[in-house]
Amino acid sequence: MVAEGSPAPVVISASRRTDLPGRYPHWLAEALGAGEALVERPYGGGVRRVSLDPAGVHSLVLFSKDYSPLLRDEFGLRSALERHRQVCCHFTITGLGGTRLEPGVPPMSQALEQLAPLAAWLGDSRRLTVRFDPIVYWVEAGEVLSNLDAAETVLEASASVGVRQVRVSFAAIYRKMARRGVEWHDPPWKEKVALARGLVARAEALGLSLSACSQPQLAAAGVLQTGCIDGALLSHLHPDGLAAPRGKDRGQRADCLCTPSVDIGSYGMTCPNGCLYCYANPRLPTDPLPSP
Repeated sequence: MVAEGSPAPVVISASRRTDLPGRYPHWLAEALGAGEALVERPYGGGVRRVSLDPAGVHSLVLFSKDYSPLLRDEFGLRSALERHRQVCCHFTITGLGGTRLEPGVPPMSQALEQLAPLAAWLGDSRRLTVRFDPIVYWVEAGEVLSNLDAAETVLEASASVGVRQVRVSFAAIYRKMARRGVEWHDPPWKEKVALARGLVARAEALGLSLSACSQPQLAAAGVLQTGCIDGALLSHLHPDGLAAPRGKDRGQRADCLCTPSVDIGSYGMTCPNGCLYCYANPRLPTDPLPSP
């Protein structure tokens, strides 16, 4: 319960801007231990101090492509997270781990092995969302390739550990992606919707719901339109029944359905996953290493 007169508890996002659990577990563990994070605001807006006091945090929502540091309790990360009443995880598995498109990400087989222990640690498999995100197309030797073939494996593995929700999206082709040495292919929306319709049918056969955020075109294929950070779901799953913030997060894109949260990542923390389709700030193989 929140004491009368206390600020409403916030949802912490960690993070849309970089892979904190997988690539900055030391930073995340230290911030949680200190009870606060100093966060660089985007676009040179200075530094924000964000309280991570468990009494003022409704839920911690983690985003990662590799939860092995958490599962091994590296730097005391798992122990620090367990001070909070609710942790939810978004786990991105695209089937591209270890390829040139995701050079710093574990291969799919290693990622899938993390699903069962992660769901068990969270205490309720509804707190684990698998993201087959993005579906991406590129050209090699005149042939259009895609990671779509990996969808069946990811869906089946998700269903086998009790995951209820798999999130999907098609890659948005940003101008800066063209400078990363890949010839990208962007199918028309009519084709994407047809492909999504097949994914929905397979997901439903496995007892999964397929959802998306910021791609309303996929609603025509039966893909549910829900926010990645869903205040209603977080409220429903909270051990104390505590209500999470609701409404639209005005800091996100126009089509985004996420409810309000505070992100503690920074685009200055370049991501060693090095995903070539990333909209944020991946650390590419050709980039110099950061100063110690």
